Amino acid sequence: MSRPPTFVPPAGVRAYRLSTERGEFAVLDAAPQGRPKGTALLLPGFTGSKEDFIALHEPLAADGYRTVAVDGRGQYETEGPKDDETPYAQEELARDVLAQAAALGTPLHLVGHSLGGQISRAAVLLDPSPFVSLTLIASGPAQISSSQQARVKLLRDALAVMGMAQVWEAIQAMEPPEETDTGGVDSGLDDIAALRRRWLANSPAQLVATGRQLCTEPDRVAELAALPLPKHVLSGAHDDTWPVTLLDEMAVRLAARRTVIPGAEHSPNTDQPLLTARALAGFWNDNPGAE
Repeated sequence: MSRPPTFVPPAGVRAYRLSTERGEFAVLDAAPQGRPKGTALLLPGFTGSKEDFIALHEPLAADGYRTVAVDGRGQYETEGPKDDETPYAQEELARDVLAQAAALGTPLHLVGHSLGGQISRAAVLLDPSPFVSLTLIASGPAQISSSQQARVKLLRDALAVMGMAQVWEAIQAMEPPEETDTGGVDSGLDDIAALRRRWLANSPAQLVATGRQLCTEPDRVAELAALPLPKHVLSGAHDDTWPVTLLDEMAVRLAARRTVIPGAEHSPNTDQPLLTARALAGFWNDNPGAE
């Protein structure tokens, strides 16, 4: 599988803090030469960050698209309370997305990976007007699989009695190296030192609250299907978090475009970024909205 080796973004990608009515959010922003065909807001998954989309920026800019990847509240370089779970309720995180969209000030293609997909869904159900399309990457209709729920429960139990550094060391000791890239349901980048820095920067309260959301999320596909918003369900060919057959069924229920990325698992954005970028650009080209 093709994965970026570090957290270092390519040339032309700007790192800054996006000011919104709900606070500042760390972003990576890449624009094409000339006027963009469209702008996309990219939301990472559980234990992830904006860096999970690093390998998408260049190919999407080459296709004419501006991409803005964001750390959500309490994720990596965006601050959030360490002990209070209240700001991490799903509706609060969804309202953060609407504030980010307002700050960017242009119609957006919204993309959410895994947990980010569920937050994206909640945002468009609150207010679809800022968005011209929605892509759910490896993000299913309801709660995660039983095996992944067990992993998230172990993580939440550990966070209740251990510090973030202790939990990281426990993860490294308990799991084979190929499975220790995030310590949660999402896999991504390979640089262990950078992954440790990211882990330590996360808010424990955010991990507990969003982990609970993943384990209890209701099926809201019918609500989403009722919105006249172009939808795209994209995944790898194998996924332990939501079975691929379940994602197939969800796409049918949504009347959505369905893309399966060969050679990819739960994180096609890092496993096969060029194929993923091609699929995203193709969908956006067919659903341009107004820029």
